[in-house]
Amino acid sequence: MKRGKKWPAYLVGLCVVGAAAGIDAAYGQSGQFKENIYPAGNLRPIDSVLKVKVGDRAPDFALASLEGGRLSLRQFLGKKNVVISFVPAAWTPVCSEQWPGYNIAKNLFDKNDAVLLGITVDNIPTLYAWTRQMVDPGERLWFSVLSDFYPHGEVASKYGVLRSDGVSERALFVIDKNGIIRYIDVHDINDRPPLDDLALALEGLNRK
Repeated sequence: MKRGKKWPAYLVGLCVVGAAAGIDAAYGQSGQFKENIYPAGNLRPIDSVLKVKVGDRAPDFALASLEGGRLSLRQFLGKKNVVISFVPAAWTPVCSEQWPGYNIAKNLFDKNDAVLLGITVDNIPTLYAWTRQMVDPGERLWFSVLSDFYPHGEVASKYGVLRSDGVSERALFVIDKNGIIRYIDVHDINDRPPLDDLALALEGLNRK
């Protein structure tokens, strides 16, 4: 159920900064980058059935990281809250705005002792090219980007967000330091999830 939300002060500040800078500037998207985006069109909003729910222990995984090696969920147990951002595919419109947008909001994650893990079913070379063009030259996404390419979509399938066409849903999972899922948003694949909803979910981890 939707209800009135009180935005954290620092999130309001982030939004004001982003608006002042302009969306294109904030996301660092060049004209050339935009020309390379595949026009995916309007897709079926949700095409999967969740296999987990709030209160469940988050399924563990280890995936190849864009930074090299493999990164597992278990390595954050007892250390960090974790936000998993599943996005459908590289070089598609909404995904190419959603992840750079999190660069503006890094403070949101820092203040809530959280890390962000971005996951797609694309391979590492594709993710390398895509993520380096979505921000300004010399900049990088601050969070880890992981490949769920092989076995194809295995992690997305564990969480119940693998669509029938082989890509993942646009979905957010907030996991606390004990490895328990505290928030789920399987979002309309055609729209970017609201940042204020994620902010409230992260702040909720600090409430007894």
